[in-house]
Amino acid sequence: MNNLGNIKIADDVVKAIAAKATEDVEGVYKLAGGVADEVSKILGKKRVSNGIKVEVGEKECSIDTFIIINYGYPISEVAKKVQESVLKAVSELTALKVVEVNVFVQDIKISEEETVEPEIL
Repeated sequence: MNNLGNIKIADDVVKAIAAKATEDVEGVYKLAGGVADEVSKILGKKRVSNGIKVEVGEKECSIDTFIIINYGYPISEVAKKVQESVLKAVSELTALKVVEVNVFVQDIKISEEETVEPEIL
């Protein structure tokens, strides 16, 4: 086979794929952004990959995803599904070998309807 040249997939491409795969998992409320994401919001810039960090090499990558889970979902099951979803999506779409997918659960979203108000007697 002839060598046609190199293919380099940008970090932001892998971040976008991982973000979409994470958000598609049932039980994930949203990605949890850090300080840089908050500064971007203030400046009016939307970042597609809030809550995702990647290290991309020539043939492999590692991914960290930071999430907020909806209250009532089993945390370990949601985290495992996130790992599987990100692994599958990034592997299939980029042909990179995903070395690891680390999931960091930053918070739990409790909806207002589930909040119990104390009764006043």
